[in-house]
Amino acid sequence: MSTQSLILVYAVGLLLAVGALGIYSESRRRRFRPAHQEDRIFRCGKCGHVYTDDPDVERSRCAQCGQLNEAIEF
Repeated sequence: MSTQSLILVYAVGLLLAVGALGIYSESRRRRFRPAHQEDRIFRCGKCGHVYTDDPDVERSRCAQCGQLNEAIEF
């Protein structure tokens, strides 16, 4: 093998190893991250407090003043 071929094989092998390590670490990071929960967002019409509640709740009581509020639709 010529010197240029040896350097090329070494560089390509190194790049493949770094890429495989990046893909592996990203898959581990995604696997151990907590699952995203689809909560509904509410804003109190009386005091302006913004809060979340479970996705199956249509109306939620404000923790600050106790008024029932509807979910915000984006």
